[in-house]
Amino acid sequence: MPVSHESSLLATLAERVGIASEYYDIGGTLHVTSDDTKRAILSAMGFSVHSTEDLAKALGDWEEAPWRRPCEPVLVVREGAGEAVVRCCLMLEDGQERSAVVRWTITDEGGQPVRSGEAGPGLSAAEVRFVEGQRRVRLDCRLPGDLPIGYYQATVQALGLVGGSPGTMRLIVAPQQCYLPPAIADHRRIWGVALQLYSLSSNRNWGCGDFTDLGAVVEWAGASLGAGLIGLNPLHALRNSAPHHTSPYAPVTRLFLNELYVDLERLPEFWASQEAQRQFQAPEFQAKLKALRESRRVDYGAIAAAKRSLLDLAYRQFLKEHYVGNEPDLEPKTARAKLLERFIRAEGEPLELYATFQTLEEERRLIQPKASSWRDWPVQFQFPGPAVREYGKRHRKRLRFFQYIQWVASEQLGENRRRSEQTGMPIGLYNDLALGAERFGAESWMYQSMLALEADCGAPPDSLGPEGQNWGLPPVNPLALRTGGYELIIRLLRNNLRFGGAIRLDHVMALCRLFWIPRGKPAAEGTYVHYPFEDLLAIVALESVRAKTLVIGEDLGTVPDWVREELSKARVLSYRVFYFERHGDGTCKAPNEYPEQSLAVVGTHDLPTLTGFWSGEDLQVRAGLGTLGDDDAKRRAWEDRRRDKGRMLEALAREGLLPEGMSTDPDSAPSMTPSLCQAIHVYLARSMSAVVLANLEDGLEELSQTNLPGTIDSHPNWNRKYAVSVEALPADPRLRDLASVLRSTRPLG
Repeated sequence: MPVSHESSLLATLAERVGIASEYYDIGGTLHVTSDDTKRAILSAMGFSVHSTEDLAKALGDWEEAPWRRPCEPVLVVREGAGEAVVRCCLMLEDGQERSAVVRWTITDEGGQPVRSGEAGPGLSAAEVRFVEGQRRVRLDCRLPGDLPIGYYQATVQALGLVGGSPGTMRLIVAPQQCYLPPAIADHRRIWGVALQLYSLSSNRNWGCGDFTDLGAVVEWAGASLGAGLIGLNPLHALRNSAPHHTSPYAPVTRLFLNELYVDLERLPEFWASQEAQRQFQAPEFQAKLKALRESRRVDYGAIAAAKRSLLDLAYRQFLKEHYVGNEPDLEPKTARAKLLERFIRAEGEPLELYATFQTLEEERRLIQPKASSWRDWPVQFQFPGPAVREYGKRHRKRLRFFQYIQWVASEQLGENRRRSEQTGMPIGLYNDLALGAERFGAESWMYQSMLALEADCGAPPDSLGPEGQNWGLPPVNPLALRTGGYELIIRLLRNNLRFGGAIRLDHVMALCRLFWIPRGKPAAEGTYVHYPFEDLLAIVALESVRAKTLVIGEDLGTVPDWVREELSKARVLSYRVFYFERHGDGTCKAPNEYPEQSLAVVGTHDLPTLTGFWSGEDLQVRAGLGTLGDDDAKRRAWEDRRRDKGRMLEALAREGLLPEGMSTDPDSAPSMTPSLCQAIHVYLARSMSAVVLANLEDGLEELSQTNLPGTIDSHPNWNRKYAVSVEALPADPRLRDLASVLRSTRPLG
């Protein structure tokens, strides 16, 4: 059947902007992208594509756009790659290019000039096009190739016979590779402990783990156990309300920290506030804290309410002690106040907008209790414009409250990074950067021009989701991202890299391509959208080197081999999960088959714990929820689980690691035991992987997994606490013995 003109235009425009026409899932099945999906994704990107005329205009505008601007918005070059070539687009009469002169200047991030020069006359025209009757010529302007790594602004201006306005672009000079800590560069094999920070229970916290609990774990794991790093869940800001707003992978914003982790009792103004102390010491408040501590579940709403109310009182005391005057002329009078003001200036507009959003949302919740998102606010507040800036000026005191919260959170987390260094950890804190932020949170409001709010992202069918996955997060629009000079990704990396010696990039394949799903459609109707991989990987390398932070890319699922190869060249560690590291016949890969440039771990937050895996707890839960299928599907699942356990035991046997009394028959190991847990971790510790992590829940024989994908309110996710308190961790023999075998296998870690 002949392809219609409209379908042809649709296909061409989709191809131009990076929408895949087809893709293969993890099972090798080919999926062809439908016209409806292409149209929906193009619309989400901001194109009008309702008719043939719309498509023709959109395609014409797309092709002419580079000719309408003097230069591209951004250019990324690698250090040592030679001269940077800026392609200028100038309005010239026939032959004028031979006498044209282009002046260029380069300024650094502080706006200081670093280089300048001229190109021409005698420039050769790379290409000529007439746009709206005007002759436009592309000329190549060569910039110095010896600039140090960093961010610059390049300005090009035509002189002499040429008219037109100057063009500016962000020039990014990036290193060839990401940072490697000396220990990794020296081929030392590191081991560490991974945990969910909110899951830590203690005798002193307010119902969930906080930064003081983290400090205690750092001291124990680093100084006593000899661990080289502490792996953490994303610490991003959340709404902290169950069940829909507790996942650290769907935060309000990834730029700032969750206030739930602040330890108020480390704030001097908390103790100095008489009202805060009156409320804190009240028997009913202490009884509430006791109940929150003793619960095996994190009650996000109750903890958030308690902390927010007393943080407010501590902040009022802070203003009273450390500032003089009245708003808007409030001035810092102490060193502590000046530290806050310096933090506010350093964080700049993103923190200002985040604090404004928090203030607006707090106010609108009272005025518009039925408003479900910022899209329900008065129109002047739905976008960060002049009305929002004026609002911020009128509510400066409240904005400073939310800035104050971020300051104390940042200070407390920063103290833990310094503590990890002092204990001699070769890596220290290992943080996690989520793929996206929730659709109606602060980040989406702040950067809505960069996002495709009418699309979701997810994954095609794979082993974790046979029907595909829809994560409900709006994807970043790659076209807008580049037009904005990659500012969003730069800021996200910078804000998250500063708190640790390593970072995990969730779904790192998103640097190359991301699975988009039209809003309201099932995952099966999605397709891949391509991103400027080379540019984004270069920026990751630049920020990694600047922060001296190791980068681990979570590369599970459907990842093309060439993407892993490019990540490896850039020294991004691969993320290898024991459950998944198999040969085609299902047998476990041997330790020497794990790549050196990788991090190995038994499981993830979306997978069963070792104890849960061995008992089949996850299968029982899924069967109870009706998501495991019919009786035949359930039987096959249990058979597969038995087969997998047998293969794991066989792998241990090949390495001489089977615990006494066990054989390769799963019946010989009816349950997970500390000795079997140790054997599996020694198996990983013997691997070539540069880093091995032991999940705290595996060492503690926790039964239930952190998160059951595909469930929100039908199953408790992201709220379980460890059965052993922070104070009791050092004395737990299971953890002590596990650390001992890891330390003996990886003695330099």
